[in-house]
Order: sequence, then structure tokens, then C-alpha cells
Amino acid sequence: MQTISLRARAIVLAIGALLTGAAHADLTVISFGGVNQKAQVKAFYEPFTKASKIAIAQGEYNGEQAKIKAMVDAGKVSWDVVEVESPELARGCEEGVYEKLDYSKIAPKNAFVGAAVTECGVGFFVWSTVMAYNADKLKTAPTSWADFWDVSKFPGKRGMRKGAKFTLEFALMADGVKPADVYKVLGTKAGVDRAFKKLDQLKPNIQWWEAGAQPPQLLASGDVVMSSAYNGRIDAAQKEGKNIKIVWTGNIYDVESFAIPKGAAKQDQSYKFLATVSKAENQKVFAGEIPYGPTVLAGMKQIDPALAEKLPTSAANMKTAVASNTQFWVEHGEDLEQRFHAWAAK
Repeated sequence: MQTISLRARAIVLAIGALLTGAAHADLTVISFGGVNQKAQVKAFYEPFTKASKIAIAQGEYNGEQAKIKAMVDAGKVSWDVVEVESPELARGCEEGVYEKLDYSKIAPKNAFVGAAVTECGVGFFVWSTVMAYNADKLKTAPTSWADFWDVSKFPGKRGMRKGAKFTLEFALMADGVKPADVYKVLGTKAGVDRAFKKLDQLKPNIQWWEAGAQPPQLLASGDVVMSSAYNGRIDAAQKEGKNIKIVWTGNIYDVESFAIPKGAAKQDQSYKFLATVSKAENQKVFAGEIPYGPTVLAGMKQIDPALAEKLPTSAANMKTAVASNTQFWVEHGEDLEQRFHAWAAK
């Protein structure tokens, strides 16, 4: 009886270890999930674990900064490294939500494109929000945000991210504002009113999305005929055989960063992870998995020319692109998001 009992206990303990293994991983990295996270696994997580023997627990969120702030305020930070968009990173840095980074533990600052180096985050890819459309549904290809708004010539629902950021910029471009002047116009009360007035025109035809995986799903199902979308997500849908195409005109690009929440306990391991992410060879692998541009200068030189054409950083795709204005959104984001959500709820 004692032998059976010990054996049974060993089995229970083994099962328990398997069930709780992820919770006891050495480093928790939070991203936006989907194909982006899968690319991170191959390009960063696996090389990091192989070299350091430190396991990674994967998690995902939709960018809700309140979750991170709550952890920091409570002094119970369970996330070690977090993927963050630029305005949220800058605002969080000012508010003490993220640690200020020591680049001597990561890589020389001059190894990166300038926008990738910030006080509290290290940029690891350049991404873009583009217009995408279902080529099976539209006989004529749209070429601009003005076409996106033209429901007479291009009938059907439109997908848009449920938030002020980028939605207001697209509205102004649809209303005839040149890409180079978008933030100049949006920085005025009249410009903001103009953007919302333009959104009023399209509102009955908008299907809102919140997660990056939704636009390609909405397009493929025919629920919408056009949508704003992350270029990498559309590329993944194309690889699956979906007849969805990208319009680069008026795309808005930005740098995505990794940051360490203030008070996170495993900072030594986190810095080792950030150093792995900042290696040119790993960023090359990442770009090969999902077409986002490297932030490490040496990584750009390693990209195959055929792939480089699909990246937001290509000369052709940058021609009419808008660089997301981080400082604008840090200063005005909270007010504009409040106004947007009040408007969307009407």
C-alpha cells in the first residue's frame, strides 16, 4: 500500500508541475499576440532561451496601460517585459510606470534608428497601419483614404480601429489634408472638429475593431470591404491565400518597443532579453516572419531586397506615409480619446 501511495503521489506531483510550469517560467513577456507574437517566439524567445537557459512565459493584451499601472501602483508587478506603442510608452515613462533603461546592458544607442531609442523603451520593429481591401468584393481598387470614405463608388462596410489615434488622421486625409500637414491641422480645435465631422459621414458604415487579428477576419468574411489594418496582419492573411490587398498611400508608421514595468523583479533577465531582441540577426528573422522593419541599422542591411519592398521602411511605402507624432498623442491623446469614445457611443 505504501509503494502505491508513493507512486500515486509522484504522479500527482508530476501532473501538477506540468500544469503550473508556465506560471513558474523565469521571464514573463507580454505582446499583442497573433502572428506578431509567433514571429517574436521564433526570432527572440527561442534564441534567448537557448542562450540563457531562461524560460519565457508568453502573455498577450491589447495595450491596456491601466493593467500595467495598476500592478505598479499596487507593488505587485507580474509582467517582466511588455510590448508598448510609442505614445503609451512616452506617457507611461513620464508617469513612472516604466523603468528608465540602461542601454549599456542592451546595445549601443547608435546601433539603432533614432526613433527606436527612448528613455524607457527599446524599439524593435517599425510597423504601419494601412488601408486593406477585399479584392474579391471590389471590382475597382481604392487608392486613397478619400476612396475609403466613398461608399457610393465603393459600397460596403468599413473597418476602423475603435480609438482616436490614427482614425482622426485618416479622416483628415480623406478630407483632403496632405499627409505632411496632418498633425499641424489636428493640433487645432478647428482641425479636430473637421476630423470628427468627416467621421460623421462614414459612421453608419463603420465596423469597429480593437484587436489586430480582427481586420483580416472581417475582410475575409466579407463583413467589411475595406479596413484600416496592421500591414503584418494583412501579409499573414495573404500567405493563407486570402485575396486581400494593401494600399500604402497615407499609411501611418511607428516604432514598437519593449519596456520593463517599474518595480519588475527580474531586471537582469529582462535586460538579457532586450539585448537578444536588439541583435541584427534576430531582427532579420523577425522581419522574415512578419513584414515589419528592423530598428537595428545592421539588420536593415541583411534584409532580402524582395522582402524589403513589403516593409513599411521601403522607399516606395514611405513616399506618402505619415510618421506617427508621439508627442502629439502624449499631449492630446487623453482628451481626444475621451471625445472619440463619447462620439462613438452616440
